[in-house]
Amino acid sequence: MGRWINMKILLGSLFAVAGAVCTSLPSLKAPACSAGKGTVEYSKSVPDKAAFPKTKVDVCYDDKSIHITFTALEETNYYFNESQTTNDPIWEYEVMEGFIYHGTNDPQSYLEFEVSPNNVTFQAWIFNPSKVRAADHPLDTSYLTQPAVDGLSAVTTLDKAAQTWVSSATIPLGLFNVDNGQAKGTSWRMNFFRTVVSPDTYPDQLLGAWNPTNESNFHMTPFFGKVFFV
Repeated sequence: MGRWINMKILLGSLFAVAGAVCTSLPSLKAPACSAGKGTVEYSKSVPDKAAFPKTKVDVCYDDKSIHITFTALEETNYYFNESQTTNDPIWEYEVMEGFIYHGTNDPQSYLEFEVSPNNVTFQAWIFNPSKVRAADHPLDTSYLTQPAVDGLSAVTTLDKAAQTWVSSATIPLGLFNVDNGQAKGTSWRMNFFRTVVSPDTYPDQLLGAWNPTNESNFHMTPFFGKVFFV
């Protein structure tokens, strides 16, 4: 009986991964910040790819860091929890997120970076051995508890008249074992996300992504897009 149970678990995991295969991945070329920025825009929800508030992400790099500017357009809520601080579950409210991996394969571990409209950040290494957050596999989180010391930062501005909020994040290349000055020519896998929720709809959220996953689950690395530092 145990053998059959184990077989069912194994087959379930394989089917989950097979269902997550994304045949066409979006790509982005990101230059050095001195030369400009690479930009992606998205307006599709997760997982049904319906209309979603427009969102833009700009990416570039310098000698020491990755620079990501998240721009939320068509924003009406600016909803966050004032009591939350660094590494609290800010994703329960409104955030913009980047999942980042240095390499070309579908990763099992990656950095999750989030920022809220009041500039509170979440940053942690995620261990996701199933690559799809399968129920029978672990999903472990290792927090970066001193982001300012590590060189992670964010600056966020709100413009309610324009219905936007913009967060400019700095993430050290050293977190990914990329030495200073060696970012050019490197390849990455990333995906970008946004959550939309209001006091009236909380805790139900509208989810959006650069490359939408096929279920309401951001932790599906086969959907990470391809990013090249040129």
